[in-house]
Amino acid sequence: MLFQTLPFFIFFTLVYGGYLLIKGTRLRLPWLLASSYVFYAWLSPLYLIPLAYATVVDYFVAGRIEKSTRKRAWLAVSIVNDLAVLGFFKYAGFVAENLNHVMSWLRVPYAIPAPSFLLPAGLSFFLLQSIGYTIDVYRGTTKREKSFLAYATFVSFFPRLLMGPIERAGNLLPQLHDEGRMTLRDFTDGLSVFVVGYFKKVALADYLAIYVAQVYGPLGQSGTPAQFQSPALLLATFLYAWQIYFDFSGYTDMARGIARMMGIRLMLNFSNPYLAVSMGDFWRRWHVSLSSWFRDYVYIPLGGNRKGKFATYRNLFLTMVLSGIWHNPGWTFVLWGSIHAIGNMGTRELERTPFYVRRLPQIVKQLFVFALVTFAWIFFRAASIGDAWTIVARIFTSGLADPKCPLLAIGLIAAVWCYQHLFESRLRSVLELWPVRVGLMFLLLAYMLLTVPAEGQPFIYMQF
Repeated sequence: MLFQTLPFFIFFTLVYGGYLLIKGTRLRLPWLLASSYVFYAWLSPLYLIPLAYATVVDYFVAGRIEKSTRKRAWLAVSIVNDLAVLGFFKYAGFVAENLNHVMSWLRVPYAIPAPSFLLPAGLSFFLLQSIGYTIDVYRGTTKREKSFLAYATFVSFFPRLLMGPIERAGNLLPQLHDEGRMTLRDFTDGLSVFVVGYFKKVALADYLAIYVAQVYGPLGQSGTPAQFQSPALLLATFLYAWQIYFDFSGYTDMARGIARMMGIRLMLNFSNPYLAVSMGDFWRRWHVSLSSWFRDYVYIPLGGNRKGKFATYRNLFLTMVLSGIWHNPGWTFVLWGSIHAIGNMGTRELERTPFYVRRLPQIVKQLFVFALVTFAWIFFRAASIGDAWTIVARIFTSGLADPKCPLLAIGLIAAVWCYQHLFESRLRSVLELWPVRVGLMFLLLAYMLLTVPAEGQPFIYMQF
């Protein structure tokens, strides 16, 4: 039940209607929890097993952390348990495949059977949120949630369940305990954010996906990049950089819009990342809930930048590689994380020089960061390391040929890029005037009605 589908519109109409009737009563949280579990079970009722299991264990462990003198041991129980669930469902196949390669190389006459179970959607997201909660309780930055109902809703809240944002307990739990106060502004702002996210997904991301899939292959399948020349490979990679941004930020915009219509404010997850002027700035703008999670719960506990340059670079490298592995169990994602780590380390000192900060034009810095990030996307999107290296090699060695550039796609991207520049300029106040906002909403709706096909495509991050 994806946000851009008819079943979800029917589901949310029923959920929202019931929510309006019972807001401010004790039935509010049970209604949200039941709605969230129905939403998740729609994909597969079996998905509820790891969700409920992780919820019960971490709720119990948080209570033990608060009361026990062996707080660290109980925290370890939570982290090991959640990582074991994640490893079982997400990484067992990857480990088995690589062990089989090693045993084959050693000529061991045995092969580990490949696991046949499916990865529950959203598992990586709600487990990180649950781990963050128990760590915050251990650190004393968040009080243990005494209400199991509230905690279960915090973990499973349906707008953010499948692909985030990865919320912090300090932000979401107090809102769940609120009486459900809602204003007309909540509804109108939430609806406008949802429409923007819907437009990003169905009008932009799904449209760009058509060209990208011709070069890279369908999502999760090998393509035929060796058949294309450098211009087509460059164009497909450029379009994919924007496709994944529109796809993922579109989902989180829709999630934030749905929650806002219910009077709940989820955190901002994207902040015009392709306007970043440094690699560090990019990660403060891209998938903010994940990058801040790895900063607070991995990078800083490893030592952060407190123990010298070597330790700082080591911690940065480990954090970025782990974030790549978190996305998907595959060597392409290890390389993607490594490229970002090397990019961050290689430009860290340059970005602090007076020349870079004061003298280099902002547009040059933005294009430099965009080029590095887009290069890394090759490994994120390619179905295999072989495909990725073929694309990289042919970009620099193959001849020139007409890439059959879709001009509408370039025009749409240029329009979004210009809007983002205006949004971060002194003209932002003009864009926030209600006549301008209403006009833009009607423009987006008209475009979708005239051009968007009835059938959409799944979200890219659903596979993670």
